[in-house]
Amino acid sequence: MPETEARPRPEIVALLCDADFKRRRDTNTWTHRDGRPFSKEEQALAFTATRAEFEEMNEQFTRYQEYLRTGCEAPEALQRFLAPFMEQLTKKTLGNAVQLMNKDDRTELDRLLRLITGPVRPFTPYTF
Repeated sequence: MPETEARPRPEIVALLCDADFKRRRDTNTWTHRDGRPFSKEEQALAFTATRAEFEEMNEQFTRYQEYLRTGCEAPEALQRFLAPFMEQLTKKTLGNAVQLMNKDDRTELDRLLRLITGPVRPFTPYTF
């Protein structure tokens, strides 16, 4: 029976997510994304990372990049979303457009507005 690889350890994935993988000459360790060097314990822990843990870190980062892309595209998406409603109106205001929307449309409008007006969240493990 083939051996199955263990599940990714959350503490290792979190550490990898916070690493920028630049080795500091003064400490001979990787650094955190904020520039702090890894402690010797953190570096030793990072070196125990499995392929599954690197893959999990990569998947999380890929989801974060998708989140950023979605946020960047939100203004254009909002314009495309509102266009059919605005075409139906004589007086083209957001309030009038909302009156034409059903519950699902208003939910989508709220989602797009949150993407545009909300602060960009930093990359954090197990958030995206």
